[in-house]
Amino acid sequence: MDENVQRSGFVTFVGRPNVGKSTLTNALVGEKVAITSDKPQTTRRAIRGILNRPGGQLVIVDTPGIHRPRTLLGERLNDLVEQVLGDVDVIAFCVPATEKVGPGDRRIAESLSNYPRAKKVALVTKTDAGSREQITERLIEVDALREDWHAVIPLSAVTHEQLDVLADELLSLMPKGPALYEEGVVTDESLEDRIAEIIREAALEGVRDELPHSIAVTVDDIARREDSDLTDIFASVVVERDSQKAIIIGHRGSRLADVGARARAQIEPLVGTRVFLKLHVRVAKEWQRDPKQLGRLGF
Repeated sequence: MDENVQRSGFVTFVGRPNVGKSTLTNALVGEKVAITSDKPQTTRRAIRGILNRPGGQLVIVDTPGIHRPRTLLGERLNDLVEQVLGDVDVIAFCVPATEKVGPGDRRIAESLSNYPRAKKVALVTKTDAGSREQITERLIEVDALREDWHAVIPLSAVTHEQLDVLADELLSLMPKGPALYEEGVVTDESLEDRIAEIIREAALEGVRDELPHSIAVTVDDIARREDSDLTDIFASVVVERDSQKAIIIGHRGSRLADVGARARAQIEPLVGTRVFLKLHVRVAKEWQRDPKQLGRLGF
């Protein structure tokens, strides 16, 4: 690729939930812009991470995993993915090295024909966790899914293996044009949104079953204290039932205190001061199925 020719554009990673899309986004950007969790459907918004290269700029749109929706929230997340897919220049389809290609992967790969404008590449992710035989098997399976892949690349977001190869390949597929964001910008997420996501990530750790899908977070107020290097942040952790509220708070508030401590450690570098974080847990009955509640929570 001629580095004198500047290219810029949008790429999104698609695949089943939990194939490593957010981890890959963060690894390419070089900074945490999307929260990660081993819980499916962790990502709930189209989060843009920006990568500057000598030959141009990649804007990576991290989206929720495509899944069969069971709630109104699930339907809206799938609608969001469809909207993003219709707007990007390149779609990168992800399959983990450790899992055989299944019906869900085939369905998603076939659906990419609905977006003829976007160029397609295939990625075999999590190669650090797979054996050489698994990686080879996955590359053959993925390659056979479509005839129009511009590239099929094995990589690891954890060890950064082949990340430069991916970045160069993606940039070569972008249209010619100037940078879309100023140098030094890593995401277009607001500070409030980034803080809310950090708190949600901390709340997700250690919970199981249906609870992860029932957790939402809103930042109610951020204020710098006068004559102090302390920032006060008040946030609400929203769940659907009283029993879930009890789980989040924990015995004598121990779990909520742990969530606050983990979140604060990541928020302080972001705001550049010490942080007083006050978390309140509230119940919004069946918010995933309620259009008004979804609207209030930003979905």
